[in-house]
Amino acid sequence: MGNNITLEHRYHNPDMMLLEDRGKGLFREHGIEVPRGRRCTDPEELRAADLPVVIKALVPVGGRGKAGGVSKVSTPDEAVREATRILSLEISGYRPQGVLAEEVLPVDREIYLAIAIDRSMGIPVLLAGAVGGVDVESIPSSAMGRWPIHPFLGVGEHLVRETSRSLSLRHVEAQFGRTLRGLWNLFTKMDCELVEVNPLILTTDGRLVAADSKVVVNDDSLYRHPEIGSGLPVMDELEAEARGERLSFVRLNGDIGVIANGAGLTMATLDEVALQGGTAGGFLDLGGTDDPRRVRKAFELMARSGVKVVLLNIFGGITRCDTVAQGVLDAMGSLGSVPVTVARIRGVNEELARGMLESRGIRAHLDLGSAVSDAVFWRRRA
Repeated sequence: MGNNITLEHRYHNPDMMLLEDRGKGLFREHGIEVPRGRRCTDPEELRAADLPVVIKALVPVGGRGKAGGVSKVSTPDEAVREATRILSLEISGYRPQGVLAEEVLPVDREIYLAIAIDRSMGIPVLLAGAVGGVDVESIPSSAMGRWPIHPFLGVGEHLVRETSRSLSLRHVEAQFGRTLRGLWNLFTKMDCELVEVNPLILTTDGRLVAADSKVVVNDDSLYRHPEIGSGLPVMDELEAEARGERLSFVRLNGDIGVIANGAGLTMATLDEVALQGGTAGGFLDLGGTDDPRRVRKAFELMARSGVKVVLLNIFGGITRCDTVAQGVLDAMGSLGSVPVTVARIRGVNEELARGMLESRGIRAHLDLGSAVSDAVFWRRRA
């Protein structure tokens, strides 16, 4: 680990993250204590709430507090006013689908606890830190413990003892063990990529309560879990359209749209955009397809998303670059106007493909660094 913790879910699809009320419902089903609370869509409902309460926006992204999406209220009028304000917000491109009003907990300590997939090891990993309630990426590595979990053995007594000792929770070890096993059972049963509690509250009366929930489900497993459909956020129109075409499309807040073939290449492209000072406005993974019809649809979706520049990054052994290029050209012919488009394209028939793209004014590069530099340049000119 470096100086700070970096989790593998930083580019997770927000449309696979359960809203907090549904995530906490699953916590409760798996023996994890959560605060008393209620979901509301009408602010007037909060006049009858048992005050004081904390009101939180139900959106599938982090950073709600910084965006004004969390507020503690003590009177009925204040509750209605704050709920109305929060419901009017847009947080990272999402409108709240309601608010969650919860009891105010008597806090002794805040702890970070999560189970995620370690891509380098290929197994789940437990992350636990004595500092919670803040962005995990800001936590120094010295304050975060990391324990691999054998997928067949799961959470055993030794892991519970070691983790509780690390967090100075030996006096509530039995409760902590129930919480940790509940997270593990949820993680495996629901095919999760991430379950996170930030913060896990140790109350002044000695209870461990999950004050927040982040549950990210692997989208390929949804057919096994039809019961969680209502807990997923409402997708915007373009993302829903992409899913109907079996394309993986995620909208972000920037202005450079990334289209690439393969999850690893897509993530590497997003990283390079960030390193060169750009901001991604979305990413679309083509997978292994070179079907011109699907490429055309992918380009059309990205162009309609409002990005200023489209960055196409194709690198493949069996992917035919010329058929990918044809799909892009077909899309450009069907759209009234298109964003500035920059391509990095390598593979079968790459020279033919670059010639096809350049004939329509698309700058085609051989290496990723120069392509991203070009995309960032044109974004600044746009």
